Amino acid sequence: MAQRLVILGSTGSIGESTIDVVGRHPDRFSVHALTAHHNLDKLFEQCCALRPALAVIGDADKAAELERRLRAKGVATEVAHGPQALCAAAAAPEADTVVAAIVGAAGLPPTLAAARTGKRILLANKEALVMSGALFMQAVADGGAELLPLDSEHNAIFQCLPLAAGASSRSGAGVERLVLTASGGPFRERDLATLADVTPDEACAHPNWVMGRKISVDSATMMNKGLEVIEAHWLFGMPASRIEVLIHPQSVIHSMVSYADGSMLAQLGNPDMRTPIAHALAHPQRIQSGVKPLDLAEVARLTFERPNLQRFPCLRLAFEALELGGTASAILNASNEVAVAAFLDRRIGFTAIAALVEDVLKQMPSSQATSLDDVLEADRRARVLSREVLARLG
Repeated sequence: MAQRLVILGSTGSIGESTIDVVGRHPDRFSVHALTAHHNLDKLFEQCCALRPALAVIGDADKAAELERRLRAKGVATEVAHGPQALCAAAAAPEADTVVAAIVGAAGLPPTLAAARTGKRILLANKEALVMSGALFMQAVADGGAELLPLDSEHNAIFQCLPLAAGASSRSGAGVERLVLTASGGPFRERDLATLADVTPDEACAHPNWVMGRKISVDSATMMNKGLEVIEAHWLFGMPASRIEVLIHPQSVIHSMVSYADGSMLAQLGNPDMRTPIAHALAHPQRIQSGVKPLDLAEVARLTFERPNLQRFPCLRLAFEALELGGTASAILNASNEVAVAAFLDRRIGFTAIAALVEDVLKQMPSSQATSLDDVLEADRRARVLSREVLARLG
């Protein structure tokens, strides 16, 4: 029986890669619902191609326009809009698998809804774990959901850990530490004195991966890797002291697991998100992803270096937020989203991203979060404070 998918964030890079893999295996997968925030044209194209039962978009005007276009094409897809419709799509009884690929805090509520209703969750939305790791993992356990990581690094770790258990409990059996690899982004060797002059286009020109603009900036600052450290802590039950980051410019080894006997296991592949997506979609089987096989002779060299925290202060800030616990990671994430948006709008410089995040973390103390409302309130307050700091920087 075909897996019935809900793709949250279908018009982003992860969503499009998922659709590419799904299209190669029509006998294995069907799409129940697609969602997008504002990319009406692309969502319309996807609905015409896949004919899902449901499409969700951000606001009422776009929903009306999407419905008009679909009806004109004879496509009977139901159209809904807004956050509540997003959560309803994630929890839909007609689907069994949810691809959580919405970027940012907006992805948290629908991913939680999927967990609470016992879905098979293919998780690319870091914020579900960064903002509310304990709450999310508890929802997964309470709802009987199955959690499979889509991020290339976490998927690599998942593949290198013992096979006996799910992602949330795979850190036993002699595991000493997790090693997350990072490309180092476009500014790994750039003169530190010139980083303040970096433009948004330069920051978005990732040397290895094709990603959206926000994630590309996070990769350039290595905040993306910091968020992945927090995610790995919750996914695999590993303390921050046993999670390491190494810069690996070739992006061929996607992450590694070090064992007590001195062994280290690594997962290798070309830098293409279709590989982890295909792995998670078919797990525990393997299917074609459309990715070119890795030619190690062509790669020739694999190199590693430790990250310079003077060059990448956002990585340091993420480790500090994880150690603080409580709402600190939600504060980190919210302030970073405000800072990156301001940078992309050319309101602040590149190095001001880390400065803004650090300022907000110092001003806003962490607190315990016992509910989603606590997390969302911390997120809201951090954004307000971030905009105040932004006004001073401007």
